[in-house]
Amino acid sequence: MPLKIKRPLKSKCLCSVCAFIGINIGTDVSSMPSASEVVSIIKTHRITHVRLYDADSHMLKALADSGIEVTVGVTNEEVLGIGESTSAAAAWVNKNVASYVPSTNITAIAVGSEVLTSIPHAAPILVTAMNNLHKALVASNLNFQVKVSSPQSLDIIPEPFPPSTAAFNSSPNSTVYQLLQFLNSTNSYFMLNAYPYYGYTNGNGIFPIDYALFKPLPSVKQIVDPNTLFHYNSMLDAMVDATYYSMDALNFSGIPIVVTETGWPWQGGPNEPDATVENAGTFINYLIRRVSNDSGPPSRPNIPINTYIYELFNEDKRPGPISEKNWGVLYTNGTAVFPLSLSGSSQIMGNAMTVFCVAKDDASEDKLQDGLNWACGQGQANCTVIQSGQPCYLPNNIKNHASYAYNDYYQRMHTVGATCDFDGTATITTNDPSYRSCIFTGSSNSSAREGLLPPGAFGPVSPLGESMKLLVSKVRYVISAACLLIILL
Repeated sequence: MPLKIKRPLKSKCLCSVCAFIGINIGTDVSSMPSASEVVSIIKTHRITHVRLYDADSHMLKALADSGIEVTVGVTNEEVLGIGESTSAAAAWVNKNVASYVPSTNITAIAVGSEVLTSIPHAAPILVTAMNNLHKALVASNLNFQVKVSSPQSLDIIPEPFPPSTAAFNSSPNSTVYQLLQFLNSTNSYFMLNAYPYYGYTNGNGIFPIDYALFKPLPSVKQIVDPNTLFHYNSMLDAMVDATYYSMDALNFSGIPIVVTETGWPWQGGPNEPDATVENAGTFINYLIRRVSNDSGPPSRPNIPINTYIYELFNEDKRPGPISEKNWGVLYTNGTAVFPLSLSGSSQIMGNAMTVFCVAKDDASEDKLQDGLNWACGQGQANCTVIQSGQPCYLPNNIKNHASYAYNDYYQRMHTVGATCDFDGTATITTNDPSYRSCIFTGSSNSSAREGLLPPGAFGPVSPLGESMKLLVSKVRYVISAACLLIILL
């Protein structure tokens, strides 16, 4: 029997007063916004922690100087190579971590995704890969800032209820033990992917759906561990405790858990009736409230359940059932799929700030003209205010007129899924572009900024004197709503 190993809980992001909600950013998205747009959306929603599934250079550059804590990912395809070569590990750290810090606040490396259950042939080399990465961090003097761990599925615990009797699956026990030794010796944490949605849908009716959704249960339906008599108010709490007890069974009692994935799909197929917007909204908002109370599960009440929501956007390119493609809490235009509560914590996601859609500074005039014509025509934007003599006519240049038209279209249509793209010529901003008496749609600034004109106000004007090459026919202005819906689809 191994010696019981304990260590003090002093992880910098796991203090009893700083529980956080983060977000996973997947990229299997057919209309993925640019990295800068993603970061703008993240900032708008006050997200302070993100997890990437790889180490995308565009995202890491865009996250620079944001203060957002970033977990970068070693893909499953990279695990074997890093495990077999210390030089490969060093090269990975130099390329994907050392070259971005401190500007980009990278605080963790997630090695693989559910390696023990998804690619079991790589299990014997997983901890070696983690050790190689840690040594590379030590060589770069980054080991105190950047922790190394590996997200694992709850499936490595075959019987998670009751939590007090839970134990890791016997087949990967040796690898799990080595993993826990590594986490303990490097003062890291256990990364857990825990999904009450699957716990409920695969549970054959054993547990009520309210238990999976964090909803309060009547006393007669409360879930109680018969051995400890602990009451579990949510399935997620029980899943986290099952993992703590499984670590206890291997005599590791001082390693904290971070939930690296949890969520609820908001759309499913005919055989997935529980994947609804209502259930997803209930789960996410109760989750935010639960995490932000800074408490842990019954067996570890003083260790908060820091959690990353799965996920930012729908990954519509993922294979599998319809539900697999519909876990995103935001549309790619930055609006929420369902209302998100801000009652839990000032650190978590919010929906309070207005975003505007404006023309990019480096967009070509030809493309801007095409986008402007579409917005004022088929897009049915209100373009009368950028006509000669109207409040937003000056400065008379294509960028200014396109910005107004783009934003008017976006503000009117984003709630039904319209995006701020316009063939790559538009971008989202939280800065109100209104000026003088030109008030952009969505602005709360009724008086605008007196005396100020937008950047480039006296820049080049259209060769026609007006950007209304623009004077698109009235037929385009009155295009029917039915045709518009067909275009959008």
